[in-house]
Amino acid sequence: MQEFKPVKEGKVREVYDNGDSLIIVATDRISAFDHILQNKITDKGAILTQMSKFWFDFTKDIVKNHMISVDVREMPEFFRGENFDGNSMMCKKLEMLPIECIVRGYITGSGWESYKECGKVCGISLPEGLEESDKLPEPIYTPSTKAEIGDHDENISFEKSVEILEKIYPGKGADYAAKIRDYTIALYKKCAEYALTKGIIIADTKFEFGLDEDGNVVLGDEMLTPDSSRFWPREGYEPGKSQPSYDKQFVRDWLKANPQSDYLLPEDVIEKTIDKYKEAFFLLTGRQFR
Repeated sequence: MQEFKPVKEGKVREVYDNGDSLIIVATDRISAFDHILQNKITDKGAILTQMSKFWFDFTKDIVKNHMISVDVREMPEFFRGENFDGNSMMCKKLEMLPIECIVRGYITGSGWESYKECGKVCGISLPEGLEESDKLPEPIYTPSTKAEIGDHDENISFEKSVEILEKIYPGKGADYAAKIRDYTIALYKKCAEYALTKGIIIADTKFEFGLDEDGNVVLGDEMLTPDSSRFWPREGYEPGKSQPSYDKQFVRDWLKANPQSDYLLPEDVIEKTIDKYKEAFFLLTGRQFR
């Protein structure tokens, strides 16, 4: 049996080269504040992979995505073991664009901090008098650079994203920047509308795009998971304060309150986190996880 070694390891994912495709494995590691935590969150990787699959299927009418299969029987034998089943996705190879495509439908987190300071988020002026967690009149696109592990992503303007892409793809920067912005907003609108009917508010999220061998823009990476998005329960939603969430916010809040933790979570925080992920999965897909 052919052995495989990851060609790339991110904070929570491992990427394996499978010749003309890649196999992306979502591990049970969890990261917060750009640190990998000491604990693992059981089943987290599989939930994220299956959730991405759900959204990729749901949005393929808007933009092509990189998913080929999540069935390990269609992958090399090495990936048919228990530790890869459910959390692995075979994907088309893409040349990834160096921009994180962030879209915000509600004002929260760093966006809220920035708005309080200057009435803007990432240079975009917003109406006066917004409260924390308010829905924005229209979703806003606030791209950022992609940082290496341990560094922070940097928010940039749309114009700066054009500049960055133009340097790499002379003559095409403006076209690619506009495409990924428009896809980001279209994807967000369709999915946020759907999620609302299932009792979940998608406050914000990020997408990543790459180019296929023909230079087409294709959606890659993960999609609308609790790791890459803020999911809030629709029930009890009330602007003017921060909202309970189905994502890593639970972990972030605990870490903030326990600065001496050395990124080690107590068992009850781990259990509550995985329960949140499972609940979000059930609400959005209509099926219990496993």
